[in-house]
This record gives sequence, structure tokens and C-alpha cells, in this order.
Amino acid sequence: MIPPMPRVTIVGAGNVGTTLAQRVLYQGLADVVLLDIIEGRPQGLALDITESQPLEGFGCTVLGTNDYTDTAQSDIVVVAAGQPRQPGMSRADLVSINGKIVIDVVRQAIAASPEALLLVITNPLDVMCYLAWSVSGLPPARVMGMAGVLDAARLRTFIAAELGVPAPTVNTMVLGGHGPTLVPLLGRTSVGGIPIAELLSAEQLARLVERTRHGGSEVVKYLKTGGAFYAPAAAATTMIRAILHNQSQLLPISTYVNGLYGLSDLFLGMPCRLGCNGVESILELELSASEQTALLASAQSVQSVLDQARPLLAPSFS
Repeated sequence: MIPPMPRVTIVGAGNVGTTLAQRVLYQGLADVVLLDIIEGRPQGLALDITESQPLEGFGCTVLGTNDYTDTAQSDIVVVAAGQPRQPGMSRADLVSINGKIVIDVVRQAIAASPEALLLVITNPLDVMCYLAWSVSGLPPARVMGMAGVLDAARLRTFIAAELGVPAPTVNTMVLGGHGPTLVPLLGRTSVGGIPIAELLSAEQLARLVERTRHGGSEVVKYLKTGGAFYAPAAAATTMIRAILHNQSQLLPISTYVNGLYGLSDLFLGMPCRLGCNGVESILELELSASEQTALLASAQSVQSVLDQARPLLAPSFS
């Protein structure tokens, strides 16, 4: 008997959600349910994508809807709903607006698909993951955030451009919060197996790291009316593929941390093995003193934004 096609629900039919839906379908990873609160938008987008099927040759289906009952029995629920950043806004500026949205989305989506894994994209990412986990009732291993995969891709891109080499030949790992407090592990960064310190100066690396930390803001500054979506959708697709193909792939993702590196009770970027059951394990690396200090500072930054968001979990907001 042929097993049923996996089902991925994407909540939020904005640029990120729609681009992600297209990638998942074109790669044949899963059937997709695209949900949005705007009547007609997800239906129209789903129809448009479907009409590309004879040309792209994908065999999966896409359903556009405004009704959470249509998302039932999803294997993965992606939370991409929320307000995008505008020029001059930080990710933290979105905490109250997007926090309420994420809480509402997760409660309805998990009621329809209680066995699903949750993948959060909405910013501020690490804090939204914590809110999603808190209201979902799911084990921590089944809730995760897309951030480190994107941040690492940006750093790999900038290093490749600096050296004039193909981006896939650059390997790196990042830790910490998504944004200005990102902690790149340059000692574990290489190009074709050659340590990056042998190819670029400390000044060059510092410049590229700083650009990576503000990579999202750079895109926002150019676009003026929204944020990045092609690279975030590609990063989320990488995670979805690792889950659905049960690859046990080592990826930097936002995950629940309670005890590692002296940290407790927060979501933060860590290297994780990702498979069909979610986060299979978190790899605790041996950090230098400077990396440990930077990671603690990043955690404190995330914690301060989380403290702003905690009132959203009070019963009055339910």
C-alpha cells in the first residue's frame, strides 16, 4: 500500500508563506494547506500555484482556506503569520502584535492537528517559539524555529562573495538569538575544508559577521514595505525536508534550552539533529571563552524580549 502524502499547513499567505508553499510543492515534499484570515487570498494563490502544475510537473496538491478545520491531520504546521518589519523597526518591536497572532494561530492549528510538529517563522523568532510552545501543549522537541539555518546561509553567502567561491562550499555554524546578538562560530567555519582564518583577515570576518547580524534589516531597508522571503522560505524548506525525509540532519535552529551552557527556560539557536519526530538531540559544543560570553549575552537579550511577551500568556489574553 502506498503511504499517504505528508501534509504541511502554512498559516500566513504573505510572501514567506506563499514562497514556502511553492517550494514544498515543487520539491514534491508534501501536500500543502495555505491558510490566511483574508478571504479569497489563500484560495487565489493556491489556484495560481495549481495552474503551474502542468509546467512544473509536481504531483502534490495545495488547498487555500480560511478555515482551520481544513488543516486537520497536518504533519507540520508552519506559523508564518504576523506583521512584517518596516524600515527602522527591530524584531522586538513586533512582540506584542505578533505575539497575539501566534498564540491564536497555534491554539487553533493544534486543536485541528494535535500530533503535528510546529515550525515558527514569525518574528521576533525565539520569543514567538516560546509563546507557541507555551500554548500548544506539545513537548519541546516538537516546537522549533527557523532562524539559524537562515543566518548561516547569509554568512555563507557573504563569505563566498568575499572569496569568489561557490556558496555551497562554505560551511559554518551559528548559535544564539536571531538578529544582532547572533553568535557565529568562526573557528568551525571553513571553505572546502580550509579554516576561514587562513583565507580572510579578522577585519574582513568582523565586517561579514556584522552584515549577517543585520542581514534582515538590510533587505527591509531596500524593500521598504516588507522583509526578506526567498531566503527564509528556502531555510524553512530545508527544515521541512529534514523532518519529512527523517534525515537526522544537523542544523542550527531555535529550540527549547533548559540546562545547556548554563541557560534555562528559553528558545535559542542551537545545533540540533532534526528528524521525523522533531528535535532528536541538541549538540552542546565546546565554546571558547569569548563565544560563551557572547552566547550568554544573546540569551539575555532574548530573555528581555520574552519578559515583555509573558503577559500575553496571562488568562486575560486567552
